Amino acid sequence: MHTELNKLLSALQEFYAREKFLFERDLGERALTHRLAVHMEKHFPGWEIDCDYNRLGERTLRLPRGAIVSTDDHLGKSVYPDIVVHQRAIPNNLLAIEVRKASNHGAIDHDQHKLRALTDPHLWFAYWIGVLLTLGKTKITASELYVGGSIDQALSLWFADRLRDKGLGD
Repeated sequence: MHTELNKLLSALQEFYAREKFLFERDLGERALTHRLAVHMEKHFPGWEIDCDYNRLGERTLRLPRGAIVSTDDHLGKSVYPDIVVHQRAIPNNLLAIEVRKASNHGAIDHDQHKLRALTDPHLWFAYWIGVLLTLGKTKITASELYVGGSIDQALSLWFADRLRDKGLGD
């Protein structure tokens, strides 16, 4: 897992170095996630990097019964992770990433719930790792990592330390 997360860290470092324009003008989350995905592509050869991708092979990705209702579609059931690292046709799912701007004061519960569900090995074809990133204008202000359907405290602390080491975290 550390190898994949180090690739993400490198992409984040490039993203913050090259995308200051987006932060200076306070562009929206979708613009940020798209540009982060672009920077991630070269670090994950053999994998597809997609934004707002709601499929597992041919199936539509949906929240489990009784889940917090999504507002991403007219039925309120589909799940659209901000960024995924996967192989579309198999499906083989490596990373699911949810991104929030630090200025977003809305509840974080929905993003956390999605990542718990997306990494739950008992649902669908789980992603190996879920990452929740809160993007400040110059660095990541918060992060959480999910494995096996729950937050992984040790991995979250490791990732936060690596962000600090690279000058990207608090």
